[in-house]
Amino acid sequence: MLSNVAAVLLDGVHPFELAVVCEVFGLDRSDEELPVYDFAVASAEGASLRTHVPGLTVSTPYGLERLEEADLIAVPAADANASRDYPPALLDALNRAVERGARVLSVCSGVFVLGAAGLLDGRRCAVHWRHADELARRFPRAVVEPDVLYVDEDPVITSAGTAAGIDACLHIVRKEQGPEVANKIARRMVVPPHRDGGQAQYIERPLPKSPCDTVGEVLVWLEEHLDQEVTVEQLAARAHMSPRTFARRFQQETGTTPYRWVLRQRVLLAQELLEATDETMDVIADRTGFGTAAALRHQFVRALGTTPNSYRRVFRGPQAA
Repeated sequence: MLSNVAAVLLDGVHPFELAVVCEVFGLDRSDEELPVYDFAVASAEGASLRTHVPGLTVSTPYGLERLEEADLIAVPAADANASRDYPPALLDALNRAVERGARVLSVCSGVFVLGAAGLLDGRRCAVHWRHADELARRFPRAVVEPDVLYVDEDPVITSAGTAAGIDACLHIVRKEQGPEVANKIARRMVVPPHRDGGQAQYIERPLPKSPCDTVGEVLVWLEEHLDQEVTVEQLAARAHMSPRTFARRFQQETGTTPYRWVLRQRVLLAQELLEATDETMDVIADRTGFGTAAALRHQFVRALGTTPNSYRRVFRGPQAA
């Protein structure tokens, strides 16, 4: 049973990511008959640490020795985590913890510390979508999943950016102490005990610009006519090519097929309409070329892992759904 939790900090720690761990595991909620964890903040780099907020520091009497008794060790984000070196003693302590049966949890860029310790090798892992490519480059043996909020590869749990740390912490509580405890903590924090979808719905994906003019005019035309059904033959004729040549050029210049390109742009347009308008699902389906609300929902869930209604609630509030 989870009872002893330690958050280990590096210089430049991000206060919000640290506070997430403290809020879930560090507060005494025994008045509501919730578990009380033996919680401590430990430092890997001295008794006093900078945060990435100017003028704000964190001090603690605990060093790496505090990790030896923890059932769960959390590693919050810190400045330059994606590019810096880490204290060897910290990496050794994390490995010893896993070897004796403890869990490790990363919040946002804290996952780079787990990677440096070799704990991501052969494991699926989550990270903030902005760091996904760099994480995969630095740790090629890790299986990076850029679209999810967290990944549980017990005993290694990794979470994406910032608030996804809340999701991961509540998941651990739910797993160890059951849904009733997790739900009560979530209510105290005024957050949902479980969020729909993954971080795919938060990723900015601007329209890719074609580096060449061969299909450039066709892309512009497609952007303006996403509500229309078109075939490769029709697009090829507009580009004055044979269908086979057009398909090959399109793949070379955009990195995907015409069908997948159009589908992605339709989902992007649907996101914009859900965020900025009060249009019904039927109207949005018609304007984006999906035809029906059911088809819109199907493709939206496939692309983003959440429903159009849930997406609208996230970005505009429950009254807009």
